[in-house]
Order: sequence, then C-alpha cells, then structure tokens
Amino acid sequence: MLDKGQLNAFADRGFLLLPQVVPPDVVTAAAAAIDELIKHDPPGPDVRGPHNYFPAARQAPALVALLTGSPAFGLAESLTGPGTLEVPGQVQVALNIPPFPHRPGMHHIDGAPGEPDGRPGTFTMLAGVLMSDQREEDAGNLWVWPGTHLSHAEYFRQHGPGAFAAAAGYPPIQRPEPEQVKGQAGDLFLAHYLLGHNIGGNTSPAVRRAVYFRIKRSGHDARWRDFLQDPWLDYDTVRGRLE
Repeated sequence: MLDKGQLNAFADRGFLLLPQVVPPDVVTAAAAAIDELIKHDPPGPDVRGPHNYFPAARQAPALVALLTGSPAFGLAESLTGPGTLEVPGQVQVALNIPPFPHRPGMHHIDGAPGEPDGRPGTFTMLAGVLMSDQREEDAGNLWVWPGTHLSHAEYFRQHGPGAFAAAAGYPPIQRPEPEQVKGQAGDLFLAHYLLGHNIGGNTSPAVRRAVYFRIKRSGHDARWRDFLQDPWLDYDTVRGRLE
C-alpha cells in the first residue's frame, strides 16, 4: 500500500518512483526474456536511441510477471482502488541504445493518432519497471514534466476533449522544468496518463532497458472524454484524499 505522502506526491506531481518493488528473481527472468527478443530480432548495427518491442502479454509471461508476479499491480491499484484495473494485453520493451546525445525539446502524451474506431488511445496509468540501472542523468532516462497531468486536464476542460486530435499528443500548455527519472533495476515507475513525458538521451556506455505497461481502469474507454477533463475520474483513492 502507498502511504499518505506518496498519494499526495502522485496527486501533485503525477508520478512516483518506488524502489525495489520487483524481486530480483522476477527481474532476472524478465531480463532473459528480453535477451531472447533481441536475439530473434536484433536492432540494426546503426540503430541509436529508442528501439522497442511490443509482444502480446500472453506470449510474454516472464515480462507480465514484472507487473502481476510482484507487488507492482497492487501498488498501481492503491491509486485507483482494489479490483479496478485490467491487466494490459500488450507489453512494451523499451531500449535506449548509446551513443544517443539527445535532449527532448518538449513532452508528449500517448494516444495519438488513435484507435481504429476513432477513439484516442487513452488509458489510466503508465507502469514501468526499470530493467537496468539509471542512477545518473543522460543514461537513457525517461524525462517527465511534473504536474502536467493537471495542466493537460485544464487544457481539455477549456478546449474540449475533441482538441486531443488536433494536438496530436502535444497540447500547447505551459511547461515546467523537466526531470529525469533515476533509479535501478527492479524499481517501479507509476505515472498518470496525462503526465507529459519523453525519451531522453543516452551518453552512458550501457543500453537502457525498461518494460512499460499501459493500464486501463475497467470501463475507461467509454468515458475517455470525461477522463481527459477530470484527471481523478479513474483514481478513487487519490480523489478521496483530495476531497
């Protein structure tokens, strides 16, 4: 369970980094699964920066175990309420291959260009497990813009949820200073869907590895328009703390 300080931090900043949530044996098994993905479909010799794999969850049990075979899923539901979240059907394995001297100019939110039915690809929460140590900056770290989950919701309240398509993942809001997420293998990153984020550079000697899960609350798709304007619609526990 998350404590009051962690709930307040998520409400204010839009994300948490929780150290050493995933047990070492689960991390080791997932690392071996990533090795197999790379072995069967390696990046080209000239690839630098981001390189991703998107296996179906049913085909990647060792990767899904990072979420469901550890306290991670329960900690995610500590923000939304017990029994509210659905295990996603797809996993993202995100590599960041050096040297990649990149500094993002701005953030984005996921979900553009959208689903085949025309609905934006919104979800409730991004959960990520660090699969390599990123204790220093510019080691392939994810960049986040704290508090932008609230700014994005305000933007959609002013312009309507239909403005999502026009923004194409880049709503024109005022941006605070970004932060780089620093941690080590086994740490859990939880972020509100509306938190602005982006890929950072990697000038370290090591390939950055992370595994991401895009998690929805049950019933999310039917009320995505309301969710874009009310950031706590899917988050019963956080809403209860704020009321």
